[in-house]
Amino acid sequence: MTPLVQMEKISKAYRGVPAVREVDFDLFPGEIHALLGENGAGKSTLTKMMAGVVDPSSGRILLDGQEVTFASPNAALDAGIAMVFQETSLIPSMTVAQNLYLGTEKALNRLRGTYISAQQFLQSLNFAVDPTAMVDTLGAAKRQMVEIARAVHHRARVIIFDEPTASLTPEEKRHFFALLQRLKSSGVAIVFISHALEEALQISDRITILRDGELVSHGATRDYDRDKIIAAMVGRTLSGALYRKRDASTLRRPGKKALSVQDISQGRAVRNTSFSVFEGQITGVFGLIGSGRTETFKIVAGITKRDFLMGGTIELYDRPVRYYTPAEAVADGIVYVTEDRKIEGFFETMSVAENLFGGLLASPHHHGAVVRMSEMRDLAAEWTKKLNVKAINDNARVVELSGGNQQKVVIGKGLVQRPRLVIFDEPTRGVDVAAIAEIHKIVNDLADSGLAVVMISSYLPEVLNLSDRILVCRQGRIVEELSPLEATEEKIMYAAVH
Repeated sequence: MTPLVQMEKISKAYRGVPAVREVDFDLFPGEIHALLGENGAGKSTLTKMMAGVVDPSSGRILLDGQEVTFASPNAALDAGIAMVFQETSLIPSMTVAQNLYLGTEKALNRLRGTYISAQQFLQSLNFAVDPTAMVDTLGAAKRQMVEIARAVHHRARVIIFDEPTASLTPEEKRHFFALLQRLKSSGVAIVFISHALEEALQISDRITILRDGELVSHGATRDYDRDKIIAAMVGRTLSGALYRKRDASTLRRPGKKALSVQDISQGRAVRNTSFSVFEGQITGVFGLIGSGRTETFKIVAGITKRDFLMGGTIELYDRPVRYYTPAEAVADGIVYVTEDRKIEGFFETMSVAENLFGGLLASPHHHGAVVRMSEMRDLAAEWTKKLNVKAINDNARVVELSGGNQQKVVIGKGLVQRPRLVIFDEPTRGVDVAAIAEIHKIVNDLADSGLAVVMISSYLPEVLNLSDRILVCRQGRIVEELSPLEATEEKIMYAAVH
């Protein structure tokens, strides 16, 4: 069979630094091809060249055996190549339906008819998203669903999925994988980029692995297992150390009570929930999308407000607090590391140094009205080394970094504020296996140093591996507390669903 897409000796360099070096990649109709590698390995850059987002520095791209060049993503889309980005490219000020049909609208449109059509299409994909909702009101998971639906709607012959399942629940992933099989059966060629190696092994027909911008391994999926993939990705195996079962000797004892929450409520999202967080421990929080887990801790961090009447109480170190802005919480030593780094986590057009220093400026630990460039450079050098942020230099814009390095910058922005309570919301979403190990070490080191740490995660092995105690959220409430010694994935999921 002739490949639908061929990339021959394709390369891309930024400011003279190669991101992809002479990579060969092909894609056949009706196959799912997993593209794997660490953050910064060149996966997104390679597929962005295929989708017309960036121009290759050298090499060529063939479509149906004919050499092509795409001047824009629209040109690639017209040729039948669509890309679902890791960080969604939806327009926040428009509705779901308007985003879905953007670029394919008829000359005359009836809004009601558009909403009905969008509702039927989303239901056919098993995506429970309101077509009349404004995109800026949606959570990360539902935005990802809309992005996926938009690519399918264009009836592309090639669809590139960059971390499509990072925000989805297990049930939503099941529906998504069924959708991939339907697309595959209809002859659509799929590129599947994911850091969830089990998913790649489950769903793909072939696997290609990149490391440091170069092709290091490719072949049929049946020839790979998790350890072989990791060894190719990072040059060593990490499988045994990453998600080990906790034992009594590694469990931390609770220190002083840092946070006490009693009966807080916020409309229908959070309903009379109560819990405590202690110093020197990692409190893991698990819940499905819509369970209120993120909304609960956004109230704690002052990002959203609890109900004015009958809204409950929050005590920070035995002192009642009620925050109306995040700045008030930051001043009291509370840091919230967002689940959506692109929208809420960093200033993408600013440099790594400016973003890190921006975190310090927001805290009470920076004194004086004058910003010294030497102070900014020293801070950036210290924290990029601590967090192992890989960038060309401190002046590199954060938007130019890989997803894992962007996440480290977001974490660094919070940690420079010298917090007493750190709330991580999906800290390893869209992060490769080596960066996961580094972020886990950061989280563990914070708890070992005596800080109170909350970690919200949808990935059960992560919750079981890191947590000293596990809180399960369902329908806006904390419904159960479990010890990681007795907890299993089945017990946690049962509590989250029933």
